[in-house]
Amino acid sequence: MMAAANIEAIIVLNKLDEAINDQYKEIVEGYRLAGYNVLCTSAKDGHINEVKNILKDKTSFFAGPSGVGKSTLLNTICPNFHLETGKMSEKIKRGKHTTRHTELLNLAFGGYVLDTPGFTSLKFEDIDINSLKNYFIEFAQYDGQCKFNGCTHIHEPNCAVKKCS
Repeated sequence: MMAAANIEAIIVLNKLDEAINDQYKEIVEGYRLAGYNVLCTSAKDGHINEVKNILKDKTSFFAGPSGVGKSTLLNTICPNFHLETGKMSEKIKRGKHTTRHTELLNLAFGGYVLDTPGFTSLKFEDIDINSLKNYFIEFAQYDGQCKFNGCTHIHEPNCAVKKCS
């Protein structure tokens, strides 16, 4: 969605203190190879200077699944926010959904950030199948390499995107 709107997406993986393993490293590398800027941080351990530098003097927003630590990270960045956060759920092994509305917050060091409620799933019902490729920057490197012009990267044979996955 961000690529189609010409908005720079930066992936911030929080809870670094809990997640270092081969699968985590593989995910980070996959996003980086696709062309995304990926930051690995931990609100708990205070590794947030790079995030602060990116947010400074800009209007940004945090979006992601429920319970990944968006509000906790914002509280670490600006302790005066006092955003509500939940405890870890033993059942699902992640934070509980606590943010219920979107709030525009003024960053003490310059800029604004929107704290948004988490989500449990994404739906792309309103995206036309022919414009799907515009929503994923990782498809761009294969532009023009598919057998068919107008390839949707879903069901066509000899699709360069499907071959790489």
